[in-house]
Amino acid sequence: MKKWLTLFAALALVSSACTPDKSSTSDPLVYSADIVVYGGTSAAVTAAVQAKNMGKTVIIVSPDIHLGGLSSGGLGFTDTGRKEVIGGLSREFYHRLYQHYQKPDSWKWQQQSEYGNKGQGTPAIDGNSRTMWIFEPHAAENVFEDFVAENEIEIYRDEWLNREEGLVKENGRIVSFKTLSGKTFAGKMFIDATYEGDLMASAGVSFHVGREANSVYGEEWNGVQAGVFHHGHYFKENIDPYVVPGDPSSGLLPYISSDKPGPNGSGDHKIQAYCFRMCLSNHPDNRVPFAKPEGYDPSKYELLARVYAAGWGETFQKFDPIPNRKTDTNNHGPFSTDFIGMNYDYPEASYARRREIIAEHEKYQKGLMYYLANDPNVPEEVRTEMSQWGLAKDEFTDNGNWPHQIYVREARRMIGDHVMTEHDVLNHNVVPKPVGMGSYTLDAHNSQRYVTTDGFVQNEGDIGVHAPQPYSISYGSIVPKASECENLLVPVCVSSTHIAFGSIRMEPVFMILGQSAATAAVQAIADNVPVQGVDYEKLKAQLIKDTQKLTMEDI
Repeated sequence: MKKWLTLFAALALVSSACTPDKSSTSDPLVYSADIVVYGGTSAAVTAAVQAKNMGKTVIIVSPDIHLGGLSSGGLGFTDTGRKEVIGGLSREFYHRLYQHYQKPDSWKWQQQSEYGNKGQGTPAIDGNSRTMWIFEPHAAENVFEDFVAENEIEIYRDEWLNREEGLVKENGRIVSFKTLSGKTFAGKMFIDATYEGDLMASAGVSFHVGREANSVYGEEWNGVQAGVFHHGHYFKENIDPYVVPGDPSSGLLPYISSDKPGPNGSGDHKIQAYCFRMCLSNHPDNRVPFAKPEGYDPSKYELLARVYAAGWGETFQKFDPIPNRKTDTNNHGPFSTDFIGMNYDYPEASYARRREIIAEHEKYQKGLMYYLANDPNVPEEVRTEMSQWGLAKDEFTDNGNWPHQIYVREARRMIGDHVMTEHDVLNHNVVPKPVGMGSYTLDAHNSQRYVTTDGFVQNEGDIGVHAPQPYSISYGSIVPKASECENLLVPVCVSSTHIAFGSIRMEPVFMILGQSAATAAVQAIADNVPVQGVDYEKLKAQLIKDTQKLTMEDI
């Protein structure tokens, strides 16, 4: 999914490459460690750092070239929720960003005094806790690279799991897995820290894709939610969906489904929309104007033209400011960067199909930005403002200034020992064996765009239900059932319903759970037990020692 290897990344790859373990094999392409972490996300890095700090050997096998996932891939306007619940290495990440932005030379395109210090429910620069919650992509990536270098973590990049025949499992335990390059990675414990859950799925662990019916877990906010609008991402005016207005025989405009949404509360295979979190700049010396993408077709955006004609005026609502006159630009409105309904097959798709889906999203979003800046159907004031913006020239420099990570808001979700539900998030339940905390709103983006019975276009799936207080996340949600795999932990594609995952799926939480997963893996090795048999009291003691927050009593 990443296109080019920067010189910096190449040097890091060379400096951190590990030596094959020849103690158990003569094959030069077999590598082993106590703990093997698959993934390049923020959770992968914190897991590896924790394992190394606890005295175990560890390898990161990353399909990505760039480390950090969304945290370094454009999502710099952090979804913090209550920052008090963020401890351990996750908090250290944001502390290091604070230290970075205390240096005058970190403010190249803007004086620190000119920065608005806006964050999500907290100041961007929190001097009291010495944390920085809003940041540039390259600054985040540098922190992750520092974590790896300082801890001398062995890492292999651009290594993709052979999902068809690469995993070896014996007696309920993963022995090793092979990547497409022919390398084999063996370990005592494995951690799947990917957004997609490919290692988990290859190991035969149960998972779910899509939205469960409310009846499955007695929930209210799961499943289809037609007519429920918790944010502004819906059509507030009656917009005609047909190519020729009023004529159904002319066909639907692009990106509108002909399928019915389904009964409210029912389950389906649909997942919330993906997008790229673009880093834009309006500094004249650091701005790359929006170019017309190959195959650009302005008719693809006719639906947006009709939204403007109906009086909509919120184009720049989610150009959230990050340092140095840049943005973390996110979806906003009824027709925006979210490519609704175009990702349903992504979670279980082949690598080739995933690349196609990512390319389709990139083409759509680049075309959208060009359309906003140039098309006469866009209000002149929007075009004038948009012409002041462009891709940040000093970000994602090896990828045409485009983010190297698509926003996989959800993919597979494990069905493990404990399934987190909205009852856990909304504090109707006390979860067993907490290993971290979350606090963000139940937040799901739209899953489909359809035609109502009245003959107008509408979006469905956008849910935002406030969590009244922080909640604990169960150890059982990051381990499979014992009957399925005894030496795997899953801190990203956690055991959770669709709607509960809408809150859990935040980058600070992934880092928290990555650290907790590694701690459990180390203790499972030490006590020679399956991950399901880890002594929770010992685990809890270590997590608290490492400043993790587990319950309300800890914050």
